[in-house]
Amino acid sequence: MTYPNWLSQRAYLTGNQLALSFGEDEWTFGEVNKIALDYAGKLAHFGITEHSRVALLARSNAEAVFVMYGCLHIGCEMVMLNERLAGAELAYQIEDAKVDQVFATSELCEKVAASQPVSFEQLRQAPSVDFTVKAEWARNRTVSIMYTSGTTGNPKGVRQTAENHFSSAVSSALNLGVSPDDVWLCTVPLFHISGFSILMRSLVYGMGVRLYEKFDPAVCADELCKGQVTHSSMVAVTLDQVLREIEQRELSVSTRFKQVLAGGGPVPVSYLQMAEAHGIQVLQTYGMTETSSQTTTLQPADAKTKIGSAGKPLFLYQVKIDGAKTGEAGEILIKGPQVTPGYIGKFKDRDVQKDGWLATGDIGYLDAEGFLFVVDRRSDLLVSGGENVYPAEIEKVLMAHPSVREAGVCAMADSTWGEVPAAFVVLDDPAVLDELAEFCRGQLAGYKVPKLFRAVNELPRNASNKLLRRELKKWL
Repeated sequence: MTYPNWLSQRAYLTGNQLALSFGEDEWTFGEVNKIALDYAGKLAHFGITEHSRVALLARSNAEAVFVMYGCLHIGCEMVMLNERLAGAELAYQIEDAKVDQVFATSELCEKVAASQPVSFEQLRQAPSVDFTVKAEWARNRTVSIMYTSGTTGNPKGVRQTAENHFSSAVSSALNLGVSPDDVWLCTVPLFHISGFSILMRSLVYGMGVRLYEKFDPAVCADELCKGQVTHSSMVAVTLDQVLREIEQRELSVSTRFKQVLAGGGPVPVSYLQMAEAHGIQVLQTYGMTETSSQTTTLQPADAKTKIGSAGKPLFLYQVKIDGAKTGEAGEILIKGPQVTPGYIGKFKDRDVQKDGWLATGDIGYLDAEGFLFVVDRRSDLLVSGGENVYPAEIEKVLMAHPSVREAGVCAMADSTWGEVPAAFVVLDDPAVLDELAEFCRGQLAGYKVPKLFRAVNELPRNASNKLLRRELKKWL
């Protein structure tokens, strides 16, 4: 089975529909397709073919989208590089991926100078030569390659196929519903699956994308109130910032705005209550690079009764807990057409699926009604006096304190217990720091109460705003 070229098909079906807006500029699908064909010809000028693997290093802007879409027309594989990484980290990924060419925006070329990148400026000025448009896409064709975020180190290059992206888009549509007037506010990085999946949904649905180079809470708040966007993707910390902006400026969210998809961990109840007060539906989700975005989603109707849950699987997917009974924690396993067929580079021989099931490395449990609760990363588990302690459980309790804006917990070496929890918190009121231990004792077993509390201005996060607990350990 093959798919028709999504760009060509979308331009043919709804060519006059809004596809992309960035800054003051807007493009229809027909216009985007024409520009993408031109960029594909420019890529061909540099020797790129359907058998090539290219690396892209760019911030989220319209030209980055055009280059990505040009790659789709040619049929080459795209390695999406994180522009926030250091040069050594990028060099590792470029070498591991064995790319044929690196394309980078001019201001980022220096980071990858050793790879002799072609700048976007050079690409823009190059002639557009004849090439063969990839009219049909095989289901197993690798469209994109993304390196895991490295929250636990050792990033792996994840293959994402046309079928992975298509099934992810279809399952999301069955969950959210699709309207021809939908416009997705995208302030998450395009090199991350949360951002790139928005582009893929745009092509499959015929949905517009309102793109920003980076997240800005004031800008997001304005967009939710102007009445032009209908959806957005956030994590708990960015949702909190947007809600605070709306409250402080006494803004009114447009009735046209439908939903926020919130990933990257549970959303505190106080955030959900504040969002509801402003008429914002928050759908908590769970997914990963290996599943081409969301796998489970918690509907707003269940949010108050299933606090902390990531919901149930989307229609095409299955979720189970390895070897565990109902309510028992174990490794989360996922099965479905969105699961990656494998890795590249040094991890290419690692079996990703066993009997079709992906072992996620995340710990969670299913309750009696089949709702998934993600407890923590297996690698973040700490053992204190023989007892398993999950940092996320402690963070959830700390986040319930009215003066705690952010919380991060990691293991700290202890001569008596082996490891004990240490907590880093961002506070609205610094005076409450000494109260937190007592606050935790009322809700946690004694061995789970952090033995160290430290107030900080911000927590270490990656480009998708996920907490980096390994960085917390360096602060001890």
